[in-house]
Amino acid sequence: MFLLIFGLLGGWLLAGRMLAPLIRITDATRTATTGSLSHRIRLPGRRDEFRELADAFDTMLEQLESHVAEQRRFAANASHELRTPLAISRALLDVARKDPTRDRDELIERLHAANTRAIDLIEALLLLSRGDRGNFTRESVDLSLLAEEAAETLLPLAEQRRITLDVTGGAAPTSGSAELLSRMVTNLVQNAIVHNLPADGAVTVHTEAHRDTTVLQVENTGHPIPPELIPTLVEPFQRGTERVRTDEHAGVGLGLAIVHSIVRAHHGTLDLVPSPNGGLLVTIRLPGTP
Repeated sequence: MFLLIFGLLGGWLLAGRMLAPLIRITDATRTATTGSLSHRIRLPGRRDEFRELADAFDTMLEQLESHVAEQRRFAANASHELRTPLAISRALLDVARKDPTRDRDELIERLHAANTRAIDLIEALLLLSRGDRGNFTRESVDLSLLAEEAAETLLPLAEQRRITLDVTGGAAPTSGSAELLSRMVTNLVQNAIVHNLPADGAVTVHTEAHRDTTVLQVENTGHPIPPELIPTLVEPFQRGTERVRTDEHAGVGLGLAIVHSIVRAHHGTLDLVPSPNGGLLVTIRLPGTP
């Protein structure tokens, strides 16, 4: 009888000790389902299966919390950016309604500019969403041809700013969406032109292929960029210290964010390196094709 009672008590204590980690994990799961993602299990003790499960769960919660916070910041920034042109449009319409003697041509021109900016922002948001989904038909694409097309399209802008625009390298075959990859290259070249020296700057676009990797590099001159600012450049609505929002070609602050999204959708990598003398070197590596 004594052995039976001792066995039952020992079994109960042992089961409680073994189930305690599961109880903590279950409680953390219930807490997460309520929307609170800041809670962590932080299971103490030796590294066993329960500890590895708890650590993996903590890592998942950390990533979820970071993703949700990023989405909230994006939504807030997008609302703020979109509200600006809409507020300007409403103010211009109020002026036109209250002051019939006001110059209509000037009002129409300013209203057109505000409306265009709102449309550009919405199109950029849709493109960003499409790139994040990665839902597109893949086809063979040569980045060198896209680079030449982008350079030809943006050459007038470069000449207007007295910036030298060169395209070098050879064929750079890859697979993906021709439309998205074309936007990726165009955004990079336009950013390199706009965020450059006031005059006598340079932009170099280089393409090459290495075995199973296709490389696109865009390098420009410009003002020095602090290294701590580099990681923020690919975040939506982030602009460098020298980027002037009043520039008509400055975009809506989604240029590099769209590039980053397209690169990820094509299973590539994006590297940003500040040049010692100013400017930025952008390197994109995508899976190549024979």
